[in-house]
Amino acid sequence: MTIELHGTSIIGLARGQGREPAGRAINPASGNTLDPTYLAATPDEVDRAIGLAAEAFAEYSALPGRERAAFLRRIADEIDAVVDDITERGSLETALPEARMQGETARTTGQLRLFADLIEEGSWVDARIERAQPDRQPLPKPDIRSMRRPLGPVAVFCASNFPLAFSVAGGDTASALAAGCPVIVKAHSSHPGLAEIVGRAVLRAAEATGMPEGVFSLLYGSGREVGMALVKDPAIQAVGFTGSRGGGLALMEAASGRPQPIPVYAEMSSVNPVVLLPGAVDSRGEAIAEGLFASLTLGAGQFCTNPGLVFLPDGHGEAFLGKLKELVEIAPSAVMLNDGICQAFKTTASDFADTPGVETIAHSFTKQVEHRAVPVVFSVNVRRFLEDADLHGEMFGPGMLIVRGSLEEIEATIPELEGQLTATIHGEDAELAANASLIEALERRAGRLIVNGFPTGVEVCHSMVHGGPFPATSDGRSTSVGTMAIERFCRSVSWQGFPQDLLPPELRDDNPLGISRLEDGKRV
Repeated sequence: MTIELHGTSIIGLARGQGREPAGRAINPASGNTLDPTYLAATPDEVDRAIGLAAEAFAEYSALPGRERAAFLRRIADEIDAVVDDITERGSLETALPEARMQGETARTTGQLRLFADLIEEGSWVDARIERAQPDRQPLPKPDIRSMRRPLGPVAVFCASNFPLAFSVAGGDTASALAAGCPVIVKAHSSHPGLAEIVGRAVLRAAEATGMPEGVFSLLYGSGREVGMALVKDPAIQAVGFTGSRGGGLALMEAASGRPQPIPVYAEMSSVNPVVLLPGAVDSRGEAIAEGLFASLTLGAGQFCTNPGLVFLPDGHGEAFLGKLKELVEIAPSAVMLNDGICQAFKTTASDFADTPGVETIAHSFTKQVEHRAVPVVFSVNVRRFLEDADLHGEMFGPGMLIVRGSLEEIEATIPELEGQLTATIHGEDAELAANASLIEALERRAGRLIVNGFPTGVEVCHSMVHGGPFPATSDGRSTSVGTMAIERFCRSVSWQGFPQDLLPPELRDDNPLGISRLEDGKRV
């Protein structure tokens, strides 16, 4: 690896000193620790990072979109320049294959460039103009114009399961920087070296493009101390988080308890229900089983969109179940991201197996070893499923629960589910049309609906919604993937009666940026 790791936080343009060890990375495949020891940011360093971000906000938020876009593109270029180091260190810290590291790097740089294109074009601000009507009766109409403006400094918490795309320069950071908000990132303890490599790439980009000091900082330390200090500081105006339900709820409680509550955009848990209609499972059951198995085991089941719950109508699916059992029984074990995740999955799977009324219908014959997990599939009838709320919970790993019942019972069960990131239905054309009410029920429980596909694979694009009703996310109106994610870190502001030279360029009559606007109720 060509980059020497220092093991300290990045505070604006400087490196932190730290005092207390925050730990070392652990190779999840071997259990071996990796150098260096990372030092936790001190309270003074946390305050310094927040103060710099607050100072940077005034200048950074006022920059033209093309300048912020140049910053985002330079971050992508700097990350591309160290992809070999990212791949080497990332594979050591996560045991993810090189192809996954390279693919996630490409996704990370791709979304940075996508946001750069968005803000350079400029229409994302949703400019609206209502011109004055001084002669209107019975009262004159004033001139009112509005657009989106950035909230302020944002705290971003890195995810364990996506060490690049949902971490230091991932979607939360990209969308916040695009909106005009400085970002302070809390590194994840599972991949601190990778965080440092990417953090230094962001810092180089900030220096190269002349961004104000404090537009970006990276802090090491515990969530209880460093993380909570960020969330509770009055300068922080929003939080982005991807992780456990417990962690997300703790941040939400802290943010709501502030004198000035702030939004926490937390992605927390989802079992991503899949409904198999009779015609589809009877005609192509084996193919569905193959696709479902691949989706279940992708990333050792540690994606937020792995399917963990399948509804199968009674009297159907013999070939489907047979093929799924065959695939699961010969499946190899897989290294999980860290020991805590691995042990949590094994405990949850054991609890499912010991639950009365739950049958283990498929389990890999591969020998269980430390740090590794094997896929397992359980089955339960719909009535027992409804009786036990614990069966609705997430097995964060390659575990799946199949719920059997009549199609009528299955439809009646969907509203009883918690909010989900995704919901999938497999059906033939005629039966899909005949089950419109079932699809509507799924829509009310999820942020993304899939027909005859599988939930893993989240396309980064303008129309993607990666969010859903609570507890899939803390705010079901938002998305953490795709360009709509920028809306989380903005607020709408109106200017009434302002002279032209005091208006933002986006709202002036001559439209110097040439953006699409809503003028007097018409899109132009």
